[in-house]
Amino acid sequence: MKTEQSRDDDWSKLLVQVGSSQDRQAFERLFQHFAPLIKGFHHSRSSQVLSPEAADELVQEVMFRVWRKAPSFDPRKASANTWVYTIMRNCRIDFIRRNSRHVVDGEVEVDDIWDESPESQPFAVLQKSRNERDVAMGLRSLPAEQGHVIEKAYIEGKSHSEIAEELGLPLGTVKSRVRLALKKLHSVIKRAE
Repeated sequence: MKTEQSRDDDWSKLLVQVGSSQDRQAFERLFQHFAPLIKGFHHSRSSQVLSPEAADELVQEVMFRVWRKAPSFDPRKASANTWVYTIMRNCRIDFIRRNSRHVVDGEVEVDDIWDESPESQPFAVLQKSRNERDVAMGLRSLPAEQGHVIEKAYIEGKSHSEIAEELGLPLGTVKSRVRLALKKLHSVIKRAE
């Protein structure tokens, strides 16, 4: 049987601080980290459903819910990344429902209406497995220095500044490696689809 273990990554710690004492500085760090990720996810999925201007509105709604629901965050059940991502997906679905008049030609992507009911679990598990396989394949195809910064940024949850300091690299080099790695990952995953 798997034992529940509390996560001790920086983002989970910050989220616990926000939930326990409404720590505004912790929330500001969370906002600075997650806002670009939410916008990026929105832009990567919204070519036909939502206007690009909706990204800021989505970020505000997600982070408002993060602030409000932070006391319910349990680091034993999920990482901060997973928890915020779930809120983001739910907000995005709500946003699409509210703004359904923006749907072009009746096309809605599967990601926009993802069914999270218990009946969808086998499909969700299969999709997650495929996504993990594709991402692992993409990571293996990256040059070592790019794979290393991606791991630091997205698995360890570190900011570009923290990575630069830890690896003794200029900030611009870290940003460039992350950008190039994400571009390569995107193309590898697109080919796998």
